[in-house]
Amino acid sequence: MQFLKTLILLGSFTLVACQHNVTQTKMTHLAMVHEAESKLDQSFYQFQQSAKKPVIALVLGSGGARGYAHIGVIEVLEKYGIQPDFIVGTSAGSIVGSIYASGKSAAELHSIAMQMKVGDVREINIGFKGFFDGKKVEDYVNEQVGQTSLEKMKIPMYVVATELKHGKKVIFNYGNTGQAVRASVSIPSMFVPTKIAGQEYVDGGLVSPVPVNVARDLGADIIIAVDILAQPVYTETSNVWGLFNQNINIMQNRLAAEELKNADIVIQPDLREKAHIFDVKGRQETIQAGVDATLQRLQDINTVLNKKKQSDPISESPLNAYN
Repeated sequence: MQFLKTLILLGSFTLVACQHNVTQTKMTHLAMVHEAESKLDQSFYQFQQSAKKPVIALVLGSGGARGYAHIGVIEVLEKYGIQPDFIVGTSAGSIVGSIYASGKSAAELHSIAMQMKVGDVREINIGFKGFFDGKKVEDYVNEQVGQTSLEKMKIPMYVVATELKHGKKVIFNYGNTGQAVRASVSIPSMFVPTKIAGQEYVDGGLVSPVPVNVARDLGADIIIAVDILAQPVYTETSNVWGLFNQNINIMQNRLAAEELKNADIVIQPDLREKAHIFDVKGRQETIQAGVDATLQRLQDINTVLNKKKQSDPISESPLNAYN
């Protein structure tokens, strides 16, 4: 599947993890459990009440190697002074989001992406449940974030995965960052499910390819969502593998379409390449696609920020300084 193929490549840029503290947002359909609100949740809601400004969420979707486009999006937002108050990421988005949330700049993200080697994140370990166990992904992400746990990220970070047994959406925001990301990118049948506190977790893109609703449930006032899914219209369907890809693409796009209705801004980079799973060429072009798509939405972002400013007296929109 195109999605699976590309997502694995971002396995080349893959990172993420989390431990047994699985946080659940307040919405019951998220199927998250916790004895009490997590420390991160508590501090976030306190921030929301005292910030006196709209809370901006950056939502980074799944899409494998297309995830490099997330970096281009972040580069433009950073350049224009648009800082997310928290980040929600699924699969490839959890990798990029976690590294950025740890305190890396957009330029550092770009450098990490360009220097990453397939061997940094890939190891073949054939078993009954998959070809890759994801441990190198976990270790790579933790190395890039300086072993920082999720609750200590400089920008609050929420990682979406799927609990395998019941197919429930689960959000990690506490514990081992690399492990949470590993769970979020664990494509079924390719990656061995990630086991956390006795439960198995797989790719978050199965249930929420662009997790806008998670951000809304967490209290975001403004949601900037980045959709990097493969578009069915560009998928080759002349062979069995292509038809398999198309099934996944159609399913994911339908899931994403429902959630994207709840986003304030949707950024969709023009990504049509059909790169091999571990083809590391074209990274710069994919990053540039993210840059181009975000530049096209700058005025819309400014409009949304100004509308919120009118309803809630806040400081001037960061974009105004550049208009």
